Amino acid sequence: MQTHFSLAQLADADTAESEKILRACVHCGFCLATCPTYQVLGDELDSPRGRIYQIKSMLETGGPAPASVAKHLDRCLSCLACMTTCPSGVHYMHLVDHGRAVVEETYRRPLRDRAIRALLATILPRPRLFRLALIGAGLARPAAPLLSRRLRAMLALAPRRLAPPSAVDRPQVFAAEGPRRRRVALLSGCAQTVLDPGLNEATIRLLTRHGVEVVVAKGAGCCGSLTHHMGREDAARASARANIEAWSREADAGGLDAIVVNTSGCGTTVKDYGHMFRTDPAWAGRAAKVAALARDVTELMDEIGLNPPSTATGQAVAYHSACSMQHGQRIAAPPRRLLAAAGFAVREVPDGHLCCGSAGTYNLLQPDIADELRARKVRAVESTGAAIVAAGNIGCITQIGLGTALPVVHTVELLDWATGGPIPTALSDAA
Repeated sequence: MQTHFSLAQLADADTAESEKILRACVHCGFCLATCPTYQVLGDELDSPRGRIYQIKSMLETGGPAPASVAKHLDRCLSCLACMTTCPSGVHYMHLVDHGRAVVEETYRRPLRDRAIRALLATILPRPRLFRLALIGAGLARPAAPLLSRRLRAMLALAPRRLAPPSAVDRPQVFAAEGPRRRRVALLSGCAQTVLDPGLNEATIRLLTRHGVEVVVAKGAGCCGSLTHHMGREDAARASARANIEAWSREADAGGLDAIVVNTSGCGTTVKDYGHMFRTDPAWAGRAAKVAALARDVTELMDEIGLNPPSTATGQAVAYHSACSMQHGQRIAAPPRRLLAAAGFAVREVPDGHLCCGSAGTYNLLQPDIADELRARKVRAVESTGAAIVAAGNIGCITQIGLGTALPVVHTVELLDWATGGPIPTALSDAA
């Protein structure tokens, strides 16, 4: 792809990076076949190739971002299926992230959009505020028919039963059982600690049972992905810096073999901290070290090896590989190997490369497209005949769970159960 940037424009590091990405695109269109929004809408402006052209035009022209570009970038899920498909290695993730940041900086959205996005960016990364918001959502549910489409979508996604905060999410150290094989920091996260605090509990039980000392570091919290994908780079970097600082302290004090993440959307972002701070001399080195230590929990468990199952399982499990897992982090085999080693019969989901429609705040901001993608995903999952759905991302678990009666659980919950932990709540409720 030919580009026409001035030397002054290329003096900006982000623009220079985007220019390299743009020039790698050969217009082949392979990405159209794997793009969920193009599959639903059939509009090339809502495909990766179409968005690449729009970002190119916006960056070359300069000035405020057009409303049309904002609309089509907002419709992108950042599922990154296009990157898996692309034969030319176009790094669409960094390009669309830059495009969103420019839109956020230069485009003035309608008041209602600004208010909703500001609300989500304020509440979701802060567990206490998020918990209060979910309590409020429960009280507001009877008024749902009177609300806007987006607000109804928010109420629909709010759990009807809210678990109390978990003690494991406070800063502390969990000793390994038996000889210590690894020492890791666990990203406890933000929204997940409210939506399902049992996931961190299951992760800690599983890791310590396998000889891993787990540290929940003081000062670590939201990874920054929620605000990052909304183009709010200052907020995203503030969250990232807090984590880098917290984990660097732990690494310096007692050493870390890994930083474990059990939400794949967060893992994709943490692994990209090095890129996020590449031009910041004060943070680049530490950010790169943290990114290099980041591991999905299934990556680490695959390296360690799963203990022989102590609980008979055998159920057929439809494994939903989150987009951030299979496209963002390129992790495919480890979760499947671990589930099989735990005694489950793993079944592949047809068209498994397509997104379920969760994508961080996407199902809140683009509910119509998200609902269509969820319906497609649920049909595919149920066609496997499996008794359980497993996934490695809280957003996918919540999204798919709204559309099916099948229990949808985190992969780590099944591995914990098979090796001596309690049965996952979703399975005991379904029994």
